[in-house]
Amino acid sequence: MKPILKKGTLVLVIIILFIVAWKFDVTNYLSLDYLKSNLSDLVNFNKENPSKMILIYMSIYIVSTALSLPGATIITLAGGAIFGLVKGTLIVSFASTIGATLAFLAARFILKDYVQEKFATKLKVINEGIKTDGAFYLFTLRLIPAFPFFLINLVMGLTPIRILTFFFVSQIGMLLGTIVYVNAGVELSKIDSLKGILSPSLIFSFTLLAFIPLLAKALISKIKANKVYQNHKRPKSYDYNMISIGAGAGGLVTSYIGATVNAKVALIEKHKMGGDCLNTGCVPSKALIKSAKVIHYSKRANEFGIRSIAIDFDFKEIMNRVKSVITKIEPHDSIERYSKLGVDCIQGEAKILSPWEVQVNGKVLTTKSITISTGASPFIPPIPGIETTDFLTSDTLWNLEDLPARFVVLGGGPIGLEIAQSFSRLGSKVTIVEMSSRVMMKEDPDVSTLIHKKLEDEGIDVLINHRAKSFSGNQLTCEIDGEDIIIEFDKVLIAVGRKPNTRGFGLENLALKLRDNGTIETNEYLQTNYPNIFACGDVTGPYQLTHTAAHQAWYCAVNGLFGIFKKFKVDYSVIPWATYTDPEVATVGQNEQSCKAQEIEYEITKYGIDDLDRAIADSEDHGFVKVLTKPGTDKIIGATIVGNHASDLLVEFISAMKNNYGLNTILSTIHTYPTMGEANKYLAGAWKSERKPEKLLEFVKKFHSWRR
Repeated sequence: MKPILKKGTLVLVIIILFIVAWKFDVTNYLSLDYLKSNLSDLVNFNKENPSKMILIYMSIYIVSTALSLPGATIITLAGGAIFGLVKGTLIVSFASTIGATLAFLAARFILKDYVQEKFATKLKVINEGIKTDGAFYLFTLRLIPAFPFFLINLVMGLTPIRILTFFFVSQIGMLLGTIVYVNAGVELSKIDSLKGILSPSLIFSFTLLAFIPLLAKALISKIKANKVYQNHKRPKSYDYNMISIGAGAGGLVTSYIGATVNAKVALIEKHKMGGDCLNTGCVPSKALIKSAKVIHYSKRANEFGIRSIAIDFDFKEIMNRVKSVITKIEPHDSIERYSKLGVDCIQGEAKILSPWEVQVNGKVLTTKSITISTGASPFIPPIPGIETTDFLTSDTLWNLEDLPARFVVLGGGPIGLEIAQSFSRLGSKVTIVEMSSRVMMKEDPDVSTLIHKKLEDEGIDVLINHRAKSFSGNQLTCEIDGEDIIIEFDKVLIAVGRKPNTRGFGLENLALKLRDNGTIETNEYLQTNYPNIFACGDVTGPYQLTHTAAHQAWYCAVNGLFGIFKKFKVDYSVIPWATYTDPEVATVGQNEQSCKAQEIEYEITKYGIDDLDRAIADSEDHGFVKVLTKPGTDKIIGATIVGNHASDLLVEFISAMKNNYGLNTILSTIHTYPTMGEANKYLAGAWKSERKPEKLLEFVKKFHSWRR
C-alpha cells in the first residue's frame, strides 16, 4: 500500500473512533460522578476477574490516551481506587506511556514528513536541539502537570526524537504525577472536585522540579568549562570586551560588529589588513582572470563578426594592474576605516598568554573574549626535492614579473584551475597535474568533465591520475599506472590545499583542542574548549571561503559579547561557493555526490544553457543549470550552475533556499528578457514540465474538443 493510502486509512480509523466516542457519549463515562457512583461494581469485578479487569482497564486507558480524549485524570483516579497505590501506579504508568507513544507514532506517521518539509529551515535548529537534548526537554515538560500531556505527545511526534527515548523518558517523567493522581484515587471518597487533587503549591513544586534536569545540565557544563580555567588567573578588570586576532574577513567582521554595538574591541594583525582574500587570494586572482579573459576574447574575435583584434601587452603591466586593484580596494579594509568605526587596530604579532590575556608589541591586553581568525596558508606537500625547487604558491605568485614559458600547476582544485587557465590565456604553456581521477573533486562528475574539456580545448594539458613523485631542478617526475613521466617547467605552482594557521601565537600553551585535520575544534556556537575563546574562518573550517568566514564572524561576535543572555548556533544550511574558471562553476547546498554520500533522496532537473537566447547572442551558449529537489516537491536542496556569470545567477537559488521557497515561485517570477538569469526560470519550467499531470491534461484535451 502506498504511504498516502496508509496515512489516509489511519486518519479514517481515527475519525471513526472519534465518531463512535461521540455517538456513545464516551466522555460521560469519564466523569468523577460516574466513577464514584459505579466504584463498588468496578472493585467487585476486579476481585472476581483481576486479569480481565487489568486488560479492560489498560485497553480503555491506552485508546483514550492515543486518541487524546479528555478523561485521563478520571481513568487514573479509577486505577488507584480499583487497584490500590502500588499496583495502580504500575498499571497506569505503562498504560499511559503506551497510549502516549501511540499518539506520538500517529502524529509522526501522518504529519511529520509534511511539517518537516514545510518548515525545514525553521525547524533545523530545533531538530538539532532535540537530537542532542531531546530527553532533557521531554523530561522537563513531563514534570509540569499544567502542560497538556496530549499536546506533548503530538508535538514530539513531529520531531526526530527516538521512539524508545520518548517511551522511557515519558514513563519516568510522568511517574511522580501518576503517583499523586493514583494516590488521590485510593482516597476517592474524599474527593469532591478534580481541582483539589493538585494544589497550587504542589503544581509550583512540580514546576520547580522540572527545572532540575536543565539546571543539572547547565551546572555540569559550567563545571566542565571552568575546569579548563583552573590553571589561569582571571583578571579583576578588562581592557576590552573582545580581541580579534587576524584581520581577514573573520576578524574584520567580528570587530566591526563589536564596535557597532558599542563594545570595546581590538583587532590585531601582524601582516596586512584584509588578509589573504584582499592581498593574495580572491581580489588579485579575479583581477588577473579579468585581464586574461580580455585577451582571450580578442582571440575569439571572429566569433563576434570581427576579423581580428590586435593585442599588445606586457605581463609585468598586467601584474601591476593586479596590485593597483588591491590598492583601490584596500581602504575598505584599512586601519583608518576601522579606527573611525571605533576599533582599536593594532599592527603586531599577537600571543595568547591566557584565556583573557593577549600580548602584542610587548604589552599585555586583557579581554573578556577572544576570536581567533588567523586563516590558513598554502600546504606544501613533502615531495622529495621540493625544498630545492623555486616553487610558487598563491601567496608568492603575485611577485612574478616575467611570464613563464612552461608553467606547471600541481593541483586540480579551484585555485589551481583558475590560475592555470589565466596563465594559459596570457601565453604560458600550462600543464595541470592532479593525482585524483578528475579535477574539481568537490563538484559532480559532469561538472568536472565539462571544465576538463574546456581547459583542454584551450590548449592546457590536464593530467589526471598523476602522482607527483619528486622534483629535480626544473623537472617534475610523476607516476601513472606504475610508469614515470618527466615534466619540464620554468615555474611550478603548488596548489594542493591550505593548512590552518594555528602555530606561533600561543595556542600550544593553552592546550587548545585541534581536529585531526589541524583546524581548531569548535562547537556549534564556535566556542573552543575555552568557552570565551572563539574561532572562525579557515582556521576552524569546515569551509575555506571568505563569505563563510564573515558568516561565522557574526556568531563569534554575538556569542562572545552577549552569550551570557543568549547564544546562537552557527547555521551552515545554505552555503554557496564558486570557482571562477571560464565558464564559472557555482554551487549551493547539496550536489549529487554529497546526496549519495549522505543517503539523501533527491530528484534532478537540468537545463542546458546552449538553449538560452542571451547566451547564444553573447556566444556563451555552453554549460547548464542543475537543481536537486526533495522528491515530490519543488523544495530546493542544492543547485549547481556551470556557465557565464554562474556565480551571479546562483544568488536566486541561494535566496530560495534561505527563504524557503521553491521552483514554483521562481517559475512564476518575471525575469528580464533577454538575460542569463532566465536560465533559472527555464530550469524551473523544465521541472514543471517533467511533472505535468498527464491524465488531467488528457481530460482537458477532451474538454476543449467537446467545446469545439
